[in-house]
Order: sequence, then C-alpha cells, then structure tokens
Amino acid sequence: MNVYKNYSQEQLNYQYNTRFQVPEFAHYFDRWEKLSRQTEQNNIILKDIPFGTHPQERLDIYPSKVHNSKALVFIHGGYWHMLDKNMFHFLAAHFLQYDVTTVLVNYPLASLSTMDEIVSSCRKALRWLHDNMMHFNGDPTELYLLGHSAGGHLASMLLVEEAKYVRAMISVSGLFRLEPVMLSYLNESIGMDRENAIKNSPVFLNPVHDCPILLVTGADETDEFKAQSEELYQCWKSKCSSIELLNVPQKNHYSILDTVIEKDSATRAAIFRLMNIDRKST
Repeated sequence: MNVYKNYSQEQLNYQYNTRFQVPEFAHYFDRWEKLSRQTEQNNIILKDIPFGTHPQERLDIYPSKVHNSKALVFIHGGYWHMLDKNMFHFLAAHFLQYDVTTVLVNYPLASLSTMDEIVSSCRKALRWLHDNMMHFNGDPTELYLLGHSAGGHLASMLLVEEAKYVRAMISVSGLFRLEPVMLSYLNESIGMDRENAIKNSPVFLNPVHDCPILLVTGADETDEFKAQSEELYQCWKSKCSSIELLNVPQKNHYSILDTVIEKDSATRAAIFRLMNIDRKST
C-alpha cells in the first residue's frame, strides 16, 4: 500500500534514511568533529551564549577581526532531534579567512520540543543576533543564513516572518514539505502531527522578505531530497526576485555540506556571489 506518492512505507523510509544511503556517514562526522576542534583551538570563540531561557538556546560565535563584517549564521541539521552546533565549527575556519563573523546556532530538539517551538526558537536567535551583532564585529544588516538538512528547513522558515536584515538564505539539502517526514519512521523521534507538519512546511507559506535564495542538493541524494528543493523552487520562484536551484554532481547528503568550503566547488562560488565575497587565494 502506498503511504505517500507512489512509495510504500518501506520505500518512503528509505528515501529519508540518509545514514542507510551513506553507510560511511560516521567518517564525515569524525572528520568534521576533528576539524571543528582544531578550529576552536586556533581562533577566538565565544561559546554557549544564551539567546533564550531554554538550556539548548545557545550560540557559538567566531568574531571577525574586522568591524562591521558580514555575518554567516549556520543552523545545523539532524532531523530536528539530533546533533549539535559543536560539530560544525569547521565552517567558521573557512569564512573567517574572508572576514566573516560566523555564528552557529543550537535550538531545542524534538520530541521534547514541538516543531512550532523549534521554529520559534530559531526566530528568537535571529532577533537576538540582529540586536547584538555589533558586539561581535558583525553588521546587523548583513546577516546571511545557511542551513543544512533540517537546518535548511529552519532557515527558510525564518523568511516567512518579517526579517528585513537577512541579506540571503542558503539551504543545503533542505526539507520544505514535512508531510512525508511525518509519515516516515522519523516521526517516532520527532512527534509531529499533520497540523504541525502543514503549518511548518515552507511550500505552503509565502516569504515575506525578498532576499536572494540558494537551494543546493547533491545529485547522489534520493529522489525525495531532490524533490524537496525542487518543489520550494517552483513554489517560491514567482514570489522571489532571486532564487537559484543548484544540483551538484557526485555529492551525497553529507558530502554536499563539504562543498560549502571546497575551493573550486559550484556551491562555494554561488555562496560567495550572494555574499559579495572577494575570492582571494588562501
């Protein structure tokens, strides 16, 4: 029996089981962890800054050495119920080379928190950053959002409320229609009902702030993951003055994140164009 589109339950579960699709996923995690700890040792960092009252409402900030720098705000994935900002500090090592203050966001995790609460927490983080970026050599009018997987979903949800200070949003393998996630094995950990899945699906919502959007997927990801970004592109292309869909060859759900900082990658080039970063040699 089909539970979503033409997928049986087993087939739908496969479409969203990224670790089954990429058996070597732990190698990515181990490498990111190692690089992130090196980044922490080699740079100035302000850790676990609270932006709310929940114990997980914390930010790590790598301030640029230049006043009024652009600021990149990264929201991690993990299907809303796993992972932590600490694993992704390695991204900051790259962007600091270009005088970009880099922020990594934690948020309350499911199933102890609802999707409404998770989205609300990320909006709270963005407001806090706008009000406080000047203390970290960041320009509050130059905030750029970057999210991977579930983080791509959360970054896109920040555009459906007023956020004029967001200059661009980049989603890497994001999720924008939550119904199939709710119908998959993942909902045992997330605990969404249908109402929450629909009201937190960007494909059913309108961006109220028109900023450039970049949607990146890997060619080696499942059809469903590619369809997620394709659908948002189709739904929002008439509502945004600039939205780009980029499918990167030979990249899976994990290796696609590496393309954000790989020197000759199309992803990095597109992000640098959005952020107006000079691609100086490093």
